[in-house]
Amino acid sequence: MAERHSCRAFAPTQIAKSEIEQILATARRTPSWCNAQPWRVDLTSGVATDRFRAALSEEVQGAAPNPDLPFPSSYSGVYQDRRRACGWALYEAVGVIKGDRAGSAREMMRNFALFDAPHCAIISSPAELGAYGAMDCGGFVTAFCLAAQALGIATIPQAAVASYGPFLHRYFDIPQDHLILCAISFGYSDTKHPANGFRTERAEPDEFTHWHDD
Repeated sequence: MAERHSCRAFAPTQIAKSEIEQILATARRTPSWCNAQPWRVDLTSGVATDRFRAALSEEVQGAAPNPDLPFPSSYSGVYQDRRRACGWALYEAVGVIKGDRAGSAREMMRNFALFDAPHCAIISSPAELGAYGAMDCGGFVTAFCLAAQALGIATIPQAAVASYGPFLHRYFDIPQDHLILCAISFGYSDTKHPANGFRTERAEPDEFTHWHDD
């Protein structure tokens, strides 16, 4: 858990299928509401990832975002502070200065190139399960990322990719009665890339825990 981070630059080396299967076999142990196990995974490797990367990047040029699951309406207070801190840490690492709109746009578009990852998993859940299906899939995403980290494989869960829901439904033939929640791009980290040279901070437990023991 302490070693895992969101990787934003990947080496081109493919992950062995047996290791991907091991990650999936571990993540499937995620607890879920009524044991529904709602996660659907559409996973790309090799040339299939390159085709998807190219098609997604083209889609983004001409289509507006349209996520299946509404994005947050706002970030306020400490949530906004954390969001900004993460963004500025990334920009500082890659040399984007405040006010450089072209640089920040370039970094944003890296999302849709999947940060050059050789593999991508699209996670969706039946719409009828609503927030509970999405919550269960959040647990699956965490388990997937930790299982990958245990094998030395880097990951980044991506909401940005899910913001083009209609395209993803068409491209992967994902049923319309499913909510596309996120992508997980994964592979071996390009450890020399500056985007992988920073880490986000975490709040201390007493900052988010309300004890009731009297």
